[in-house]
This record gives sequence, structure tokens and C-alpha cells, in this order.
Amino acid sequence: MRPFWLEQALFRDGELAPALHGDHTADVCIVGGGFTGLWTAIQAKQHNPCLDIAILESDLCGAGASGRNGGCVLTWSAKFFTLRKLFGEAEAVRLVRASEAAVQHIGDFCKKHQIDAEYRQDGTLYTATASVHIGALDPVIAALESCGLHSYHAMPAAEVAQRSGSKRNLAGVFSPYAATVHPGKLVRGLRRVALEMGIRIYERSPMLDFSTDQPVVVRTPGGSITAGKLVLAMNAWMASSFKQFERSIAIVSSDMVITERCPELLAHIGLRDGVSVLDSRTFVYYYRTTMDGRIMLGKGGNTFARGGRMEPVFDQRSPYEAQLTQAMRGFFPQLGKLPMTASWNGPSDRSVTGFPFFGQLNGARHIVYGFGYSGNGVGPSYMGGQILSSMVLGLDNAWTRSPLTQGPLGQFPPEPVRYVGSIMVRNAIRRKEQAEDDNRTPWLLDRWLSTFANAAGKSDKA
Repeated sequence: MRPFWLEQALFRDGELAPALHGDHTADVCIVGGGFTGLWTAIQAKQHNPCLDIAILESDLCGAGASGRNGGCVLTWSAKFFTLRKLFGEAEAVRLVRASEAAVQHIGDFCKKHQIDAEYRQDGTLYTATASVHIGALDPVIAALESCGLHSYHAMPAAEVAQRSGSKRNLAGVFSPYAATVHPGKLVRGLRRVALEMGIRIYERSPMLDFSTDQPVVVRTPGGSITAGKLVLAMNAWMASSFKQFERSIAIVSSDMVITERCPELLAHIGLRDGVSVLDSRTFVYYYRTTMDGRIMLGKGGNTFARGGRMEPVFDQRSPYEAQLTQAMRGFFPQLGKLPMTASWNGPSDRSVTGFPFFGQLNGARHIVYGFGYSGNGVGPSYMGGQILSSMVLGLDNAWTRSPLTQGPLGQFPPEPVRYVGSIMVRNAIRRKEQAEDDNRTPWLLDRWLSTFANAAGKSDKA
């Protein structure tokens, strides 16, 4: 089943790249035609126009997470404490600034190349839907301010409710460094630009295997590519393809529903722009409007995959459609019985730290990888392209020197402990947050189990 966003984008462009047939050569072969692979190819080509780059995509560009996410272009500012703990204050500040700049870079790129990705830089609201969550970001905001990062500003409660369109949001803070996009149109737009730049793209060409010699030889069912450099940009599919990464990430679903068109109702509710709204739960609810007058709502942390395997459910309608529909109407009782046009879900690659990681496969300088965006990849994948293109080009810069290039920082427990533990933690979080919604004190056991959320694939945002 094609996700809703990709179906809309394909309806517009309709053109598929050929599958790989025969034996070919390239300077760089990139496996994965989503945001990370395309941004890497484009930025490498911008730096060196003579570079011969070929992209292999197992399905269609955008069929993975890039074409089925919520379309919220967010930064890393809300995770400043984790960044500082992992990498030190100077690098944390640099990464927050880079993530904020990436939001603008994506918009500028779309404008320059006439990509109609429905890009709207209207900011984001981080809200509290339970009294216990009010002020949750205050310590982070104070730390950011002390470092000269003015990422957020307070907003009166009445304005939060008005701007978010829902009285369920009791309080919140606003950041202008955020945007929303139609992810399907963005990924297909990047594909078009890559083709125009002379980057070869082969869709419906899954990698079967590759040699680790230099040059590498990458085999597909229809042929092969011999290349001096190889980039593995498969994201959630990395864990199921490479045994050394099976404990580096947990595969967790992010589930979404979207309404029928209702532009007049949106105007009545007060949702007049592209602001994204994210609450303060561990597994957040997030929502936004679309340019054609719909509301999209999603929630992460529902289905956990066993052993990093891709489950069939990730290509089906969301099994949580009823719960998401109920949540949508909880935020917006004005919707009444307005039908949902579609529901879908997809695999999200959650790292232990909540940040992506990059590196050289088994120490081979000519084979690099990057994945683990942990539910926040639309904006940071631009940074992933900066990192991987710099590594491919052999540059000495802030990206190649970043500790993000040191590979995974930690592992999840082995199976079956990881799967069983993830379900226990998820269910504890659900009970805890239901109690908070009801203004009850959560059980002590649920509060304790919820502290393991980072190791169970805690959702950052959409």
C-alpha cells in the first residue's frame, strides 16, 4: 500500500526511473533514494559537479520513511540537554544552530528549484495537554538562552489555544525555527532535481549484496554498479540488512490519520497557517494542517518490530486508526463525524541516544553509512546529507570531525529482552499518561518503567 503522501506526489509526477539493467560504473553509489540519499547526492554534486553518482532505490524514491512521515521540519533544540551530555556544550550549540539553519536551507532549496513541496515556515508549538506537563521545556529554554540560542519564546495560554486551534492545549512555547512540508512532494522534487543535475537514479533496484573491496561492486537483481565509494542510506532497513546494527536501533511505528478536506472548518477552528503542534508526552501526539485544507494527526511509539525485522503492518493501514481518530476528535470536537481520508504508518529507526549516527562500515573509509533519525528526520536529513557528502568527498570540516560520525553510541538489549521490555515500557507510558490526563497520580511502577523510555525508542517528535 502506498502511503497517502506518496500517492498524491506520484499522481502529479507519474514518472518512474528505470530499474538497473546490466553492469555500470560510478564514482559514488548511494543505496537508498529517500531524503538522506538524495540530499547526500545533491550536496556532493554541488561541491563537485564532475562526480558521477548513481542511486539505487529498492522501491520508489519516497516509498520509505521519507514519503510517509508527518511532514514536520523540526530542529534539535528541544534535545539540547542530551546533545550537551553526549557531545559537550560547544558541539551541542553548533548542532542546534545547524539544525535551525537546515529548516531555512530546505525552504531556500525548494524556492530555487521550484519544488512545490507546500513548504510553510510558520513555526511550531510545543504544548502541554496535562497540567503536569506545563513548563516541561522551561529548563531547556533557559539553558539555550544562556548559550545565545533564542529558539523559543513563551506564549500566553489563550494564544496557545487559539494558535493551535484546540483548548486541549493548556500551555506552550513557540519556535519560529520549524516548517511543514508535503513529504511526498519534497522527496519526489529532490529526485527531479537530482536527475536534472545528472545524478543517475535506478528505482525498483534492491541491493542484493556488495563487495567490500575498493572499488566496491553492488549487485541488484538486474545488474551491478562498480564504484569507488559506497553510501548506505537505508535508514530503518539497515538493522534488518546488517547484523552489526541489529541492536543499534529499534524499529517503531509512527501512525497517522488525515481528514477529508474541510477548509471552512479549519478557518472556523482558527488553524490558518502551517504551524505544527506537538504535545509533551513521551510518545507525542503531533498535528498540522495541509495546503488543501485537511488536518493530519500522528503518534509515535505504537508497533515495535521484533529483532529489527520489517513487519507487514508497516505497509498497511494503521492498526491504531480508531485511537488516532478518537484523539483527533478530542483535540477538535468541531470535526464531529468528519471522515478520515486515510490512515497509514511506517517504520521509524530509533537509536539509543535519539540522534542519528554516521560512520565507516567496519572501518572501511570508502563505505559510509548514516541512519537512526529517531522520528525526527525531515529537517535533520539535510544535515545527514552534509555529513555523508563531506565523508564521501574526504573533506576535513566540522561535519567530518563531529562525534556524530563515530557510529552508534550504545546498544539496545538483545532479543527477546528488547521486544518484551519495549512493550512493557510502552504500556506503562500509556497508563502513566492516561493518569496524567485524568489528573490522577500514576502508579509508582509505571513512573519507574517510563524512565526507560530512551532505551525503548522514545519518540522525539514527528
